[in-house]
Amino acid sequence: MSADIVLPASLDAHPDLDTWLRVDPSDTVTVFTGKVEIGQGIVSAIARIAAEELDLAMDQVRVETADTAHGLNEGHTAGSMSVEQSGAALRQAAAEARAHLLGLASAALDVPVDALVVRDGTISVDGPADAASHGEPPWTSGAAGRSVSYWDLLGGRRFDRRASGRVRPKKPSAHRIVGRPDARRIDLRGLITGDTRFVSDLRPDGLAYGRVVRPPTRTASLVDVDDAAARAVYGVIAVVRNGSFLGVVAERESQAVRAGDLLRRRANWADGTALPAAGDTATWLREQPGRAFLVVDGTPITEVDPAVDAVEPETDGAVESASGEPWTLEASYSRPYLMHGSIGPSAAVARWDDGRLDVWTSSQSVYTLRAAMSIALDMPMERIRARHVVGAGCYGHNGADDAAFEAALLAMAVPGRPVRLQWSRADEHQWEPYGAPAYLEMRATIDGDGRVSDWCHDVWGTSHLSRPLAGGRPNFVSGPLLDPPVAMRVPEPTLGKEVGIHRNAAPIYDFPRQRIVKHFVAAMPLRTSSLRSLGAHANVFAIESFMDELAVLAQVSPIDFRLRHLGDERACAVLTEAARAADWHGERSTTFGHGTGIAIARYKNRAGYAAVVARVHIDDATSRIVVDSLTIAADCGEIVDPRGLVNQLEGGALQATSWTLRERVEFDETMVTSVDWETYPILRFPDVPSVETVLLDRPGLPYLGAGEITQGPTAGAIGNAVFDAIGYRLRDMPLTPDAVRRAAATTDSAWAAAR
Repeated sequence: MSADIVLPASLDAHPDLDTWLRVDPSDTVTVFTGKVEIGQGIVSAIARIAAEELDLAMDQVRVETADTAHGLNEGHTAGSMSVEQSGAALRQAAAEARAHLLGLASAALDVPVDALVVRDGTISVDGPADAASHGEPPWTSGAAGRSVSYWDLLGGRRFDRRASGRVRPKKPSAHRIVGRPDARRIDLRGLITGDTRFVSDLRPDGLAYGRVVRPPTRTASLVDVDDAAARAVYGVIAVVRNGSFLGVVAERESQAVRAGDLLRRRANWADGTALPAAGDTATWLREQPGRAFLVVDGTPITEVDPAVDAVEPETDGAVESASGEPWTLEASYSRPYLMHGSIGPSAAVARWDDGRLDVWTSSQSVYTLRAAMSIALDMPMERIRARHVVGAGCYGHNGADDAAFEAALLAMAVPGRPVRLQWSRADEHQWEPYGAPAYLEMRATIDGDGRVSDWCHDVWGTSHLSRPLAGGRPNFVSGPLLDPPVAMRVPEPTLGKEVGIHRNAAPIYDFPRQRIVKHFVAAMPLRTSSLRSLGAHANVFAIESFMDELAVLAQVSPIDFRLRHLGDERACAVLTEAARAADWHGERSTTFGHGTGIAIARYKNRAGYAAVVARVHIDDATSRIVVDSLTIAADCGEIVDPRGLVNQLEGGALQATSWTLRERVEFDETMVTSVDWETYPILRFPDVPSVETVLLDRPGLPYLGAGEITQGPTAGAIGNAVFDAIGYRLRDMPLTPDAVRRAAATTDSAWAAAR
């Protein structure tokens, strides 16, 4: 391949067209993606891209997601990169497939490729039937109107070609599907009618049902168990014990649940280590020993000693300095442990038969899961097949991989029978890996011209990456219970660009001097892993809240203050468009208890841009913060599916609203106490604000990820709106009624004085 031709990364790794497309025997084309559908609409987006490039109707396209038997390994479905990676690769692959099919049609019809047109997979000779009498080229005489279809040319057969990179996809001006708002999601009918089969709905022949008995604490070990009563339950096929791992397999779900309850009552456990108090996780995190890294351009480059390597601002001054004088401001922010909180608890189906293991799972990376299970089970990887089946929906690493591993452990006790393992709601809430907590300290100096001259950002946190095989080790919650134990990886700092703790710690703004430090804490009481947006939620909340505080001190509108420091024209456009759509110009509230705030970020400083305007009020009776409306403006490059993009942006904003106002994992000295929706409250339907979304389309520019770009700006906008409403800054998420009440004693006078 020529050095000046660069294929999309996924296509470069898998250049065979047959890996991406298959012309079916008749009427349809199947396209493949190594990504999985977790509610983000990747199946519909992929179908749109393929239909556009192949000149097919949407109902002629079938999409198959990740399956290790197929061989298209695109890693994790994470980081808002599905369309950016898989979509870009498929677009190029489909363009090359179309060019090849046109070449075959040219030979079959004996006309030049330029004379051919394609509609719904049928290739026809362009021109009127009497073309020769109108002075057209002689080959058109008798050829016009002749046609051949994709299925005639290649139905059921292979392309046997590799992508060259020399075929150009369609120009945006030629698009009839991509970017148009009128095409429906191809998976919508099944979701509405109930025809879609989720992993928990699978019922293969001979299905048995499994349950796992959990330890009473996170580090307890099983001393002994009297399993006689459980074995006596009608329908029980097997009681499984491996070290401290304890489970049951039965003919019916109810039988498995009953037997599991009997095992739990008759199990004797040695309790493990105690947990620290959950009340002030931020302070606890700040006080733990750890390692610090200087972050430059989004990448940790040097391990530092913060006490020695601190950078003092060039000019110090008091916050009360007179107008025109420089001043320095400091503030701290935090977020707690958060749950993925999948509405449907994790489930999986596994079958062990003749030395081979088949797993049906909603994992976000079936290849990583297979590799991790190969190590944990000491089994050749080629004897394991993992295929994705849509789950109840989860943006991040919840219990899906753990459930798949546990289903395999149970299935190996009943060879030849598929076993469905269903977690309970308490299992899901207590044993999933959580979103990591964060503590942040900010400091900035504003010079005499009202500009930020120095910016310091310190963030404390732990690993956001504990997926199976992170660090080369299998990471399953039941692994340490086995005999011999399969120990989970001890968290290590991730030093890649815009990963984990330091994701979006670098501000979108142009500041002359910046110092960003990532503080990594390894020894945490609760397991953590990837939750939608990773560190960006806390970092952007802190950055955008702090920018608002600086704007107040500079006596500049929050919009103008941001624009003053933004050099990115696309960011400026998104910010101003959000304000315009919200019909807000940055003016301060004149009604106590009602406020408006704005925030902006570019996710990972390389993906999509989003700005959010939030309007809130404080409920007089309960002191609860009510978000009345959210206005979103976003630039995600060229838009593939406008409705799908809006769904992603608004869904992310609503989830962030719930995180910011409601959610916090609670635990005592023994166990997580957030076991259901009462003890882990989330945003309810009556609390959902009105949402308006404006899209800035950029035809011809690369696709940019969208699924995680509104979380940080939504949190920041809500925090800023609360300050505008009450004149008091709430810096620790969730922003609860108790926090509002604590501020109430000083709020009225402070709010009035600020105006």
